[in-house]
Amino acid sequence: GSAANSCVCFVLGITSIDPERNDLLFERFISEERREPPDIDVDFEHQRREEVMQWVFNTYGRSHSALTSVVSRFRTRMAMRDALKVLGFPEDTIKTLAKNIRYWHSAGCPPELAEELNLNTSDRRLRLAFEIHLELLNMPRQLSQHPGGFVLTHDRLDELVPIEPARMKDRQVIEWDKDDIDAVKFMKVDCLALGMMSCMKRSFDMLAEHKNINVDISTIPAEDPRTYAMIRRADTLGTFQIESRAQMAMLPRTKPRTFYDLVIEVAIVRPGPIQGDMVHPYLRRREGKEPVTYPKPELENILGKTLGVPLFQEQAMRVCIECAGFSPGMADQMRRAQSTFKMTGGVTRFRNAIIEGMIENGYPQDYAEQLFKQLEGFGSYGFPESHAASFALIAYASSWMKCHHPDVFCASLLNAQPMGFYAPAQIVRNAIEHGVEVRPVCVNNSRWDCTLEPPTRPGRLMAVRLGLRMVNGIRSKDVGDLLGARANVPFKSIPDLWKRSRTTVATLRRLAKADVFLPAFRLSRPDALFAIKALRDSTLPLFDSLSDIDGHAVNEFNEPPVQLKPMTVGAQVVEDYNAIGLTLRDHPISFLREDLKTRGIITCREAMSSKDGGYVQVAGMVLVRQRPGSANGVIFVTIEDESGDANGIIWEKIGEAHKQALHGSSLMLVTGLIQREGEVVHLVARSLVDLSYLMGQIGKRNAPMRLPHQPGDEFRNGGPGVDPRVVKAQQVVLQRSRDFK
Repeated sequence: GSAANSCVCFVLGITSIDPERNDLLFERFISEERREPPDIDVDFEHQRREEVMQWVFNTYGRSHSALTSVVSRFRTRMAMRDALKVLGFPEDTIKTLAKNIRYWHSAGCPPELAEELNLNTSDRRLRLAFEIHLELLNMPRQLSQHPGGFVLTHDRLDELVPIEPARMKDRQVIEWDKDDIDAVKFMKVDCLALGMMSCMKRSFDMLAEHKNINVDISTIPAEDPRTYAMIRRADTLGTFQIESRAQMAMLPRTKPRTFYDLVIEVAIVRPGPIQGDMVHPYLRRREGKEPVTYPKPELENILGKTLGVPLFQEQAMRVCIECAGFSPGMADQMRRAQSTFKMTGGVTRFRNAIIEGMIENGYPQDYAEQLFKQLEGFGSYGFPESHAASFALIAYASSWMKCHHPDVFCASLLNAQPMGFYAPAQIVRNAIEHGVEVRPVCVNNSRWDCTLEPPTRPGRLMAVRLGLRMVNGIRSKDVGDLLGARANVPFKSIPDLWKRSRTTVATLRRLAKADVFLPAFRLSRPDALFAIKALRDSTLPLFDSLSDIDGHAVNEFNEPPVQLKPMTVGAQVVEDYNAIGLTLRDHPISFLREDLKTRGIITCREAMSSKDGGYVQVAGMVLVRQRPGSANGVIFVTIEDESGDANGIIWEKIGEAHKQALHGSSLMLVTGLIQREGEVVHLVARSLVDLSYLMGQIGKRNAPMRLPHQPGDEFRNGGPGVDPRVVKAQQVVLQRSRDFK
């Protein structure tokens, strides 16, 4: 939080941001007029948050510390669900209506939605449900615990407010909402968590273990040119803060070259700067298309780093102090009026004081009004410079790791899931495109987490072995039993694994569906599932050894070997997605390429390479749908095929006309015009078509259509490493060169 403005937090090592070096404002942390404890938020690794929380309880005592509560209120979807449920509607009707309510329907569900879903709008109960759900909006629904907000007191907390046990073990909460805590000015420290902190900790540990490189977030080489070159290309999938669609579109325009450029990049793609009309003036000035002018020298000292545009809360406070004559405490009150995620408009009451103060100090009235309009934009969410600097440090560290050690970054990012914008399938695909060899889940080589293994060829990046955590529905306890039984002796067969680990048959089925026995025993999915059918979770001692350790049946029935029908390659891909959420085989769309090609549908790579204004048809799997609050109803969509991905812009009118295809399709056809602005390429949609029905044909296909020069083709055979014939040829060449020497 604002603790990054404090030198105390810097010298204690809580933050790596030096407030003197970055010229941060101390009054953002604490001021005389504030008359309350400072707001302290500390982010930890999200997978160790419980450890931190228990440390707080044990250190300060159960009678002096507790989590604050949060009042959860009805939002549109839950209000409509409860209204329909009370009025006796069947569950299928409730689900149909609720799943079509989007997050931007904050003012209530529109009645037109019922007509689009072919519901009987003349039904009195349905009309009543629409009325009732509007009454329920923003009403308190339940009291839940804050994710990490601790109330700490010097005297006994239980003498001030009731404390009760939380549902989670060894936690306790007070009965007051977090806003009540602010009103009575209790001391509150937020022990929050970031997934990227977990990812970076794992990355540093892997780097030290496998490459003998010892760095941490404060000692990573600063201002690395290769890292900034990668950031300028918007090759930032998986990194912190700069991986969203909006950030990727902004990076080629801002072209960060220094750490402070990255601080600005983190802060500029926010609702406050966008609605305050700060983004385009800054970009024009950075590109040299608009002169940078300052009415007075003191304004250059405040806004010089951001080319005369106020982007940070600290700058807004300094403008009020230096130009409008505010005291530091009054400026902080103005900053607090710029509420973040709550009600906006609080800064308006300072309008006259700011404008009149600037006029008295010799500033033109039109400039004062323009500057206030920009400050008013912070009411929608203006970013503090201290936050931006802290986030930029993590963004740079994650980008450095991705640039120089993509193998380490891929493994640690998969181990830190769930987090970020992208699913493991996109993370793995991006790593393969960066030259990382990714090996499948294997019952003899995989651990719970994804690990690093020696590369197939010397001098290459290390290989990433997918961990058993990737298997859907499997428990860490079952994997722990399996790994304990395996130790350093690999399993020889499924019966051997079953006997040594005492793993349940249900767990073995999940492993078989994930194809973990193919790398170890060369058993395909059907063969593995067939072998598991002979196992029983509870057997009589007399029949306990009906199969030997190699898996050969030893019973009175001499069954001949069963030849099962092999699965098609397409069916294998479908099962990969069902079992682990990704595939190392061919991309699903490659099996449909011939059909798409006959319709005149091109690949994403061809579309993104088309000339400006070109009319194209592109189809791909939908990865991301985003509708930012500051985008005036525009929806940003990313689709993916075997060649790469394409970024689409869907205007509100087009989105309304093709609502079902936009929100309900897993495979979408986008027809529209290519729009180029420098290195930023978008597909502006004219029409959308749902092609999800084609996905059902993938399982019947056996031969995907290959595109030329696909990155990572050598790793798409589903086995461990490259084609064995290539490896054999390399070994022969290597041996001959040794003989020659």
